[in-house]
Amino acid sequence: MNSVVKTILKIFAVLFMLAGGVWILQGVNILPGSYMTGDPQWAVNGAITVLIGAGLFWFANRKNKS
Repeated sequence: MNSVVKTILKIFAVLFMLAGGVWILQGVNILPGSYMTGDPQWAVNGAITVLIGAGLFWFANRKNKS
């Protein structure tokens, strides 16, 4: 995989993880100010988004065997 593509994937992965973190904090009522605040479904959505971001980051970081 090209290094530019890897860098772009890493950027998207970090953005996914940050957005998921915000959703988790809003879902558990730590970060107020949105319709998501206090809704546990957003904590679940955030956790899933963080996992997707972590998987994408892992995928972009893996070494090529060629």
